[in-house]
Amino acid sequence: QCPIRPGGSYTYRFNIEEQDGTLWWHAHSRWLRATVYGALIIRPPLSNPHYPFPVLPKREFTLLLGEWWDRNPMDVLNMAQFTGAAPNVSDAFTINGQPGDFYRCSSQETLRFLVGSGETVLLRVINSGLNQELFFGVANHKLTVVAADASYTKPFSTNVIMLGPGQTTDVLLTADQPPAHYYMAAHAYNSANAPFDNTTTTAILEYKDAPC
Repeated sequence: QCPIRPGGSYTYRFNIEEQDGTLWWHAHSRWLRATVYGALIIRPPLSNPHYPFPVLPKREFTLLLGEWWDRNPMDVLNMAQFTGAAPNVSDAFTINGQPGDFYRCSSQETLRFLVGSGETVLLRVINSGLNQELFFGVANHKLTVVAADASYTKPFSTNVIMLGPGQTTDVLLTADQPPAHYYMAAHAYNSANAPFDNTTTTAILEYKDAPC
C-alpha cells in the first residue's frame, strides 16, 4: 500500500469475527513500522461481556515492546541495501516508547505501573519490534498466560514469555509479593553467533503501599 500523504487520511473498514484480545496496528511502509504503531484491543461482545479467566483482573495495562535506533530507521535500511551488509542492530529496546533505567539519560522517564497489594491485573504485551524475538518478565512475579494473538488459551503459569515480532500475549499478574518496586523487563532472544541488541529495557511495577 502506498504511504498516506502528509495531511491526508485513510480509513480501514474490516470485520473482526471470533477474536477477543490484543492485536496491534503499525505503519505499513518498510521500516517506517518501527516509528508508528499502537494497540488494537478487541473486547468481549456486550452480549457476553466476560473474560474466561481463572481470576478477573482489577485493571489492565498495555505494554508495547519496541526497537529504537539513534538514526532514522530508513537510513539504516538504505545503508544495508547499499552495502549488502546486515542492517545495524537497534540502539535500544523500549516499553511504550521509553528505554528505561539501564540506558543513559532515560531513567527519569522510566514507566511505572501502579498496583494494589493482592490485585490481579491483565498485561497486554505486544512485540512491536522489527526484527527481534523478545523475552519479557516481571521480577519475583508469576505470569499466567490467558491469550495469544487475540485467541484465548488454556491458562498456564510461567516466569517469562517470549514474543516474536508482531506477536501479542495477554497475561494475568497477581501482586502477591511484599510491597516494593519490581522491574518489568524485556531482552532479546539470541541463539546464533550474530550481532544483536544486547540491551535490556525496563519499566517498574510499583505497589501503591510500597515505601519510598
